[in-house]
Amino acid sequence: MNALKHGILSRQVLVRGYAYEEDETELESLHQRFWEELDPVGPVEEMLLDQIVTAHWRLRRALRAESGEIKLSVDAGQRLRDWGTDPMLQWLKWTALGDPIHPMSTSALGCSILVNWLGEVRADVEQEGLLTETAIESLEGRFGGKTNSLVSQLREFRKTMETALPRQDLPSPEQKRAEALAYLDRRIWEFQNSKDCHVDEDRREDEARQAAAVLPSAKVLDKILRYETKLERQLCRAMAQLERMQRLRNGEAIPAPMSVQVSERG
Repeated sequence: MNALKHGILSRQVLVRGYAYEEDETELESLHQRFWEELDPVGPVEEMLLDQIVTAHWRLRRALRAESGEIKLSVDAGQRLRDWGTDPMLQWLKWTALGDPIHPMSTSALGCSILVNWLGEVRADVEQEGLLTETAIESLEGRFGGKTNSLVSQLREFRKTMETALPRQDLPSPEQKRAEALAYLDRRIWEFQNSKDCHVDEDRREDEARQAAAVLPSAKVLDKILRYETKLERQLCRAMAQLERMQRLRNGEAIPAPMSVQVSERG
């Protein structure tokens, strides 16, 4: 426990704030491991050991800062994507240009809504035996009472079924029911298939955006790398000086001093 007996100057490197505080016990444990490994003797070697520990601790902090920046970047991107899928915001976007059917069909969320609403119309056909105006008006109500291409197509299909000529060629009730269900099934399948494609596209896009977000911005990354390079130089210099001091103390030959070069990364 010599490290603790002599005190740890590197305690000054600890961040102690209101919202964040670094672990003093962790720093002491790190200091003790370095002490046991390097076995400093005398105040000069102890000072160099303390510089080594301090530089190492700051390097660890730089790595945490980098991880934090990446987390912020990834989370910010996810929040932006979540905001973009908010139903109310999407509804305003879909209805901004009038007929919402086409813009709805270009998103997984919109297709899912259309599938559910057409499913309600289909359930009404199952119960009533035909496509009724009431069912179409109910769907129209989903759009705030405003007509659109989907509602218009349903009305056109119903009109075709009801006005076939001559009268003897009118479909039987069972045929009406079967044709209405077949028509709705085709439309539901179209939107469901489109939804599945958009879900797959959204997943690939989300993976790509997450992959792109695992690096901090160029400005932040440059700042972190410069800080790390500075600390690595300090660490290497202190270790080289400590080695020379210990060799001198042990009466060993001391090689000519070499300048420590740490290349810029990035």
